[in-house]
Amino acid sequence: MDLAHNARMSRLWYNRRWMIETVFSSIKRTLGSVVRARSWHLEFREMVLKCAVYNLRRTVRYP
Repeated sequence: MDLAHNARMSRLWYNRRWMIETVFSSIKRTLGSVVRARSWHLEFREMVLKCAVYNLRRTVRYP
């Protein structure tokens, strides 16, 4: 890829960063910021489950 393409992609994703940071903050506030697992595989599983629970809670709250 050329440098101009990389610059456009960086700008596009940077403009969406605030939205991602807001969701991360909301997940941490509602489900806690601590990851109790010690291995990478279990940490990943814990984060996937936290995201699934967060999405289910939002779906139930805002149908």
